[in-house]
Amino acid sequence: MLPEIITLLIMAIAVGMDAFSVSLGMGIYKLRLKQIFIIGITVGIFHVIMPLIGVLAGHLLSETFGKITGYVGGILLIILGLQMIVFSLKNSQQSLILPVGWGILIFALLLSVDSFSAGLSLGMFGVRAAIAALCFGIVAVFLTWSGLLIGRKVQNLLGVYGELLGGIILIAFGLKLLYQFM
Repeated sequence: MLPEIITLLIMAIAVGMDAFSVSLGMGIYKLRLKQIFIIGITVGIFHVIMPLIGVLAGHLLSETFGKITGYVGGILLIILGLQMIVFSLKNSQQSLILPVGWGILIFALLLSVDSFSAGLSLGMFGVRAAIAALCFGIVAVFLTWSGLLIGRKVQNLLGVYGELLGGIILIAFGLKLLYQFM
């Protein structure tokens, strides 16, 4: 049981680093601590649900869904990054997708795409779904909070250019995700 949990935690950290990286970029927005808390919890919930669905789906569609979710996630991150860059250059505070309201759900879904794919893989090995989902969720919450808080501090240092940097980070991560599945 303990070796399985350790293995799942290591895998959760690997998958959750996506949440950390993307949260660095999103932390550039002027987020209040309450918003950061809610975003972290929401991302954690999605990181519980998505691998749970993936584990339950198991080996039936792992190869096909793994590639599709990777493509969709990469494209959406690139779109979000481009949008951040365009709005930072226009000096506009309006954004199509902000990590508030429905934007939190979109943000959490984007970040949990990899955990769905990981869940599909884990389902092939007969991993206990509840333990895997719980590990993924807890790790994602803490990594998301860390990324958002660090991004928030960087935003104060970078000022206007912070949102531009956040957009570049999101685009780079989206391209990495697309490249990984080619």
